Amino acid sequence: MTTTVLTTDRIVLSGTARTREEAIAEGARLLVAAGAVTPEYEAAMLERESLVSTFMGAQLAIPHGTNEAKDAILASAMTLVRYDEPLDWGGEAVRVVASIAGKDGGHMAVLSALAIAFSDESVAEQILVADSPEAVLALLGDVNDA
Repeated sequence: MTTTVLTTDRIVLSGTARTREEAIAEGARLLVAAGAVTPEYEAAMLERESLVSTFMGAQLAIPHGTNEAKDAILASAMTLVRYDEPLDWGGEAVRVVASIAGKDGGHMAVLSALAIAFSDESVAEQILVADSPEAVLALLGDVNDA
């Protein structure tokens, strides 16, 4: 089994969403396209968001499904969508949305690796200005070792 949860085809540098709900849908579509989740996972992501905000600080949100959605997860994966204009995430400004699905609890290690990366202000800033998916992946490669 591979530990590659983030690949360049799952990194979008100019997302089209304009609301939190649209951003969650955008991330869910990428997870479905990656073969990581079934389409039902989007509803679980929206439900999680209604229970507790997935805003993490540093203009980052990490939407993911509820524990009850584990049957909708086919494989661990992560997507990253960056927005040119900040989205209103429950009163917080978000420009990077990293949607995750963790098979058999695998999301916790990915969450930890993301939190560590974004706790470094220089890394967070580099992600906001990176000019290619490859550059973003180089900055976040540790998520694949999680």
